[in-house]
Amino acid sequence: MIPGIDSYCFHRYFGDAYPGLETDPGERLDVWGFLDRALELGAQGVSLEACYLPADDPFLDRLRERLDTNGLQRVWAWGHPNGLGSGTRSEAVEDLARHLAAARRVGAGVMRICCGGRRTRPADWPSHRDALLPLLRSLLPVAEAQGVVMAIENHLDLFSEELVELLERVDSAWLGVCLDTANNVRLGEDPLVVVRRLAPWTRATHLKDVAPLAGAGDAFTSWPSVPLGHGVVDVAAVVQLLRGAGYDGLLAVEIDYLHPLHGTDERAALRTSMQVLRESLAKSRPLTG
Repeated sequence: MIPGIDSYCFHRYFGDAYPGLETDPGERLDVWGFLDRALELGAQGVSLEACYLPADDPFLDRLRERLDTNGLQRVWAWGHPNGLGSGTRSEAVEDLARHLAAARRVGAGVMRICCGGRRTRPADWPSHRDALLPLLRSLLPVAEAQGVVMAIENHLDLFSEELVELLERVDSAWLGVCLDTANNVRLGEDPLVVVRRLAPWTRATHLKDVAPLAGAGDAFTSWPSVPLGHGVVDVAAVVQLLRGAGYDGLLAVEIDYLHPLHGTDERAALRTSMQVLRESLAKSRPLTG
């Protein structure tokens, strides 16, 4: 498994601060600056949020050259914030297909996708499922043609059992999971139960930890991000469960809304997180038998 960083950790620097929760840092970061920071922090791979990047061929070719030069594993990430709109945005299918081609062009074999988000999740699971299935099935030939696996993030829109049902019904090697280790805590699920359930389908990851914040207004703000090892997610157990499931891809640390107790220093939080991740990898046991 490969320790890495998701560019969403620096969303404030890409001009995407959460209104009312975060401040603008007063400076901007482009992808080249992000890659510099990721390398400085010891990342061996990156997950690149497409919403902050151009998608024209000259840019993608330049990006691939830089990633190759630095020996960075890469995942392309599509769909922030609402993706397929929980099945209501059929027009997003064409954009997702275009990004499968972009993922291939930058040399990514996996693209994280969002089926929806906390703003789009309907109350009725059967109708939610039935709206998503035809959209996902229509994309399978495109993913296969590009040689890029689509990895659905559990993005505060899907309980883990619902995501498993989607995967079982589609039943394709071109559809898997981008496992976020903390999002389903915000839906009331036990993080290790979620990891055990989703590990067999995992093709990409967001290694995230969260801690409760008393008096916050909703499931998202009640569980802000913290550096790995400072919240309710047992990172060492997550790494071991993924290793046991045969996962050997990118372990991308992600920070969304950083807990107020940890200030606004994303780099300090990432420095701590990368150290915890390296220690967890060193302690994890290889598969036997």
